[in-house]
Amino acid sequence: MQRPEAWPRPHPGEGAAAAPTGGPAPPARAGEPAGLRLQEPSLYTIKAVFILDNDGHRLLAKYYDDTFPSMKEQMAFEKNVFNKTSRTDSEIAFFGGMTIVYKSSIDLFLYVVGSSYENELMLMSVLTCLFESLNHVLRKNVEKRWLLENMDGAFLVVDEIVDGGVILESDPQQVIQKVNFRADDSGLTEHSVAQVLQSAKEQIKWSLLK
Repeated sequence: MQRPEAWPRPHPGEGAAAAPTGGPAPPARAGEPAGLRLQEPSLYTIKAVFILDNDGHRLLAKYYDDTFPSMKEQMAFEKNVFNKTSRTDSEIAFFGGMTIVYKSSIDLFLYVVGSSYENELMLMSVLTCLFESLNHVLRKNVEKRWLLENMDGAFLVVDEIVDGGVILESDPQQVIQKVNFRADDSGLTEHSVAQVLQSAKEQIKWSLLK
């Protein structure tokens, strides 16, 4: 992954120890296409990724540190962020000592949250990668209905971009390839997922009728 030159180096003592540079590329995963190589962690970190609907209700969220340790605190934070950003045309906000970049799409709001010292260009690259990857997974329908119907794919996208708060990838094409590989490897085809969901619905229906 090529990092924009504008991205700052991590502050001394922050994050993991710096990885060595200039070494050979890491090997591909077993069975992984030759073009897909494990990316070295960028050491740039974020605090959270979340997606809200146009009423400010959570649809998807992942937090990567203990800034908001409880669900109640997370939901309160998301509500405050939504109230601050939902009626503005800006793409960045500063709230509670954090830098937040965001993007709206039809009836969705996508957010990436970083520390106050994180570079806005880096956070925006994560947000752009998230949107473009979801745009592909949801077949250019980045809206609530399609997100809810493809939530497994959405979580796969987030997990390929960020792991434990560390940014792994900011190239949507790489993310899409890896998501497709993981979906094929685990057998999570659209048809099989639909079958599982239909089976679950039938079981719930019959349990209610008993």
